[in-house]
Order: sequence, then C-alpha cells, then structure tokens
Amino acid sequence: MLTAGLEAIQLYSDDDLVRMIRRNTHLQQVRDTDDCQLYQDIRAQAEIERRPVYQLLYGDMLAYAVCYERDVALGVTYMEAAAAQGMPEAIEQMGRYYHIGRFVQQDKQRALLYLREAAALGYLPAQKRFADLLLDGVGSPLDYEAAYHYLHNSVTASAQDHREVQQRLQRLAERMPPRIIERARSPLDA
Repeated sequence: MLTAGLEAIQLYSDDDLVRMIRRNTHLQQVRDTDDCQLYQDIRAQAEIERRPVYQLLYGDMLAYAVCYERDVALGVTYMEAAAAQGMPEAIEQMGRYYHIGRFVQQDKQRALLYLREAAALGYLPAQKRFADLLLDGVGSPLDYEAAYHYLHNSVTASAQDHREVQQRLQRLAERMPPRIIERARSPLDA
C-alpha cells in the first residue's frame, strides 16, 4: 500500500480533523474548501505515518469517492485500521456501519462489539447506539449495566443529547434490578 514518491506533511491538526469528523464536515472540507488539492498528502498521512485520524479520513474519501475513484473495500480497510488503533470515532463508525449494513453486510453482533468498545472510550454517539442495540434486543441483558454506566457518566453541553441520554437511562432502568442500577451509577474511576 506504500506509494513511492509520497511524503507526509502536516495538513490539519489531529484535533481539528477529529472535530470535523465529529461534525461530519471532513469530506466537505477536503472536497469543497480545499478543492481536493491535499488528497495526496492525506493519503501519505494514512499510508506512511499511519495516523488513525488520517486513515479514517482517507478511508472515507475512498468509500465515498471524494477526490479519489470509489474503492469501498480499500476504504473500509483504512477505517478498520483507524479503529484498530483505538480511535473512538472510527470504532463507532465501524459499529454504525455494521449496525445499518453500510459498505459491509449488516451484522448487529459485530456492531455491538465495536460500539461497546467505543462506548467504553467515552464516545457519546457510540454510548447511545450501544444502548439502542441493547434496547432493541441485540446482545445480552448482562450488558445493560455497562450501557447504563457509560450513559450515566456521560458529559454533554447539548440539551438534546442530555434528553436522549435520559430517555435511554430510563428505558434501561426498566429492565434492571435496583441494586444493579445503583452499581451502574458509580463514577467512572470507581
């Protein structure tokens, strides 16, 4: 996968790129704002530097045919590489794709594995989707405590996210004994 002649340079800071990914503006930035001028540098960051945030960006570019000819298989390979390095956004994205069957065959059990991991890393979108899968009957009731724990300890400035978390906590609590709910309310560092 290493391409001769490519040299990695700093394009966006990892934090800036993560913010774009979380707002789902990263592909628009590359395509519309940067006019695909940085596509080779993005590829170099993904291939040579193997930086997870750039692997996810490059994978998305390939899968969605942004600045490159569509290559879904290679795109998913890069998304998985970013997830394997522990990037919560990439882990959640793979879980979401397995949940809905986008680019991969729908596999809710595999989705649950990805989402549980991203939820444990504190990524709120994963925590919500993890709870949703459990509430839809995927997985084991033994996972309810973990889902409740992650959501109960989540932090958000968004009133909408707060309401959505509260709704999921209430629905999970209806399926759990009081002593398990109490245990799940423990702080993250406990």
